[in-house]
Amino acid sequence: MAFKEVDIHTLQFNPFDKISKQWMLITAGDQEKSNTMTASWGGVGFMWGKPVATAYIRLQRYTKEFVDTNDRFTLSFLTEEKREALKICGSVSGRDVADKWETAGLTPCCVEVEGGKAVAVFEAEMIFVCRKLYVQEMLPECFVDEKSKETWYPQKDYHVMYMAEIEKVLVRE
Repeated sequence: MAFKEVDIHTLQFNPFDKISKQWMLITAGDQEKSNTMTASWGGVGFMWGKPVATAYIRLQRYTKEFVDTNDRFTLSFLTEEKREALKICGSVSGRDVADKWETAGLTPCCVEVEGGKAVAVFEAEMIFVCRKLYVQEMLPECFVDEKSKETWYPQKDYHVMYMAEIEKVLVRE
């Protein structure tokens, strides 16, 4: 693999730009079957004594099935040269095409961690391998800001939040 593991405390990037403007791919599954999707909502921080990432996935997304049935998922960050692949992964469902990976021009790769494996995107510049810690469906009655609920959920298709420990950070060598 063309990656090296780095200490999370040595990372220097702006998560607001990295996630919301550059986007990321949420990937889950195994060597036989996996799926990836583009996301521009999420975060990183520290919770329960661990570095964590949060990812948000709508109920109808195909990738959600893979995240739900696996202990781990990855967040892969790509360079601007892969913007078209990110657009494809955000608009084409793995349910609807024979090979979403091929359609996007991307390659799944297996990352080993203690106690398991995770599928990531080989073309990434940085990968977070994440182990699920907490899952919570966003509930309409929990919104304090009604405008956000009306603006972002007119179809009432609320996200599910996944909070996960960042077990490993890989950067391209």
